[in-house]
Amino acid sequence: MSHYAVIAPPFYSHLHALEQLSLALIEQGHRITFFQQADVRSLVRSSAIGFYALGAKSHPAGTLRQTLSLAAKPFGPSMFRLIDDMAKSTALFCRELPAACRALSIDGLIVDQMEPGGALVAKKLDLPYISVACALPLNREAGLPLAVMPFTYQQTAQAYKRYETSERIYDWMMRKHDDVVAQYAQAFGLSGITQLHHCFSPLAQLSQLVPELDFPRHQLPKHFHCVGPLRAKTKVTARASATDPQRCKVYASLGTLQGHRYSVFKKLVAACKHAQADLLIAHCGGLTAGQSAALAKTAGVEVVDFVDQPQAIAAADVTITHGGMNTVLDSIQHLTPLLVIPLAFDQPGVAARVLHHGVGQKLSRFASSKSWGEQLSHLREQPEIQSTLLRLQQAICQAGGSGHAASLASQALRSGQPVVARGEHG
Repeated sequence: MSHYAVIAPPFYSHLHALEQLSLALIEQGHRITFFQQADVRSLVRSSAIGFYALGAKSHPAGTLRQTLSLAAKPFGPSMFRLIDDMAKSTALFCRELPAACRALSIDGLIVDQMEPGGALVAKKLDLPYISVACALPLNREAGLPLAVMPFTYQQTAQAYKRYETSERIYDWMMRKHDDVVAQYAQAFGLSGITQLHHCFSPLAQLSQLVPELDFPRHQLPKHFHCVGPLRAKTKVTARASATDPQRCKVYASLGTLQGHRYSVFKKLVAACKHAQADLLIAHCGGLTAGQSAALAKTAGVEVVDFVDQPQAIAAADVTITHGGMNTVLDSIQHLTPLLVIPLAFDQPGVAARVLHHGVGQKLSRFASSKSWGEQLSHLREQPEIQSTLLRLQQAICQAGGSGHAASLASQALRSGQPVVARGEHG
């Protein structure tokens, strides 16, 4: 039995996906331990997974609250404070993870693409590691916009210039994090590593995104594997017939970090009223009881904190989302068209891909509720979306999910050799 470490940023969606991969590895006989600051322990739900707390001095109990607060409103000065927080997290892993891996006799690492500290430590200790893209893959490619950019896919000189300019701006913004990566790479005797995207595994890179939902790519490494959603096994069924064809059923969620946005939910209520649609809101604990009650006063509106999301999406005619990868993949699996309101991080990039493949529309968070309602009505009048959703659903089902990801991870970590993909990405 091998003992593998999991290194991830302290965000629920990433931890949840890696938890499912971990459980699949545990079923194969491996031992798994998550390494993070103490506050993250409560976010790892399975008792089968071990947890080792780092940062007793630099990241004591209560520290995560500030990180999540910054991630919930990542605009203006808060964005730079969040980047500073990311840099401190990477430094924490580089300082404390080597000794922790030795103490627990770690055999290999499973590293989220967003946390380069795990990769740097794996290289320092000469341990095998794999990379996992829980959000949009951060692999860069000439002629494509970065994952965090809202740009459509265009192969023109003007588009290329736009992509290159935005990449320079992004690198300038991320310079403090990159400085930490470069500093520890040099301290560890590692050459050619100065930025986060230099830290991806040479053995296996796993992605929840399937090629059918991405922009066309031609430069992914041969050991890049599109495995689909890292989830517990769920039954995927055909779309149910609406009980009232005159009333559209809408499910809305802004995820765990953005569920506090009362003004957005309030506008959604008005939009659904305009479109004569019933609305189920899941705010993931972000709203107060008073805010929830105020929204639910409108006829046809139900407000809950948490819900069985796949079940809610399967019962809906439309999903309204911030563009989180998990919600988008859940919607495609249940053949539910999407209206995406991108707010931060890779969500603009996810929205651009939803538009590119014709499985939904993008809503500007600055547009009026009437405009949102009109787009909702228009989306429901596009039956051709269902054939596209069906094609993408089949691609996701064939990707293999957590079980396939665990087999690839185990093979790469056990052998220490690259695991080459079989025709997944040209």
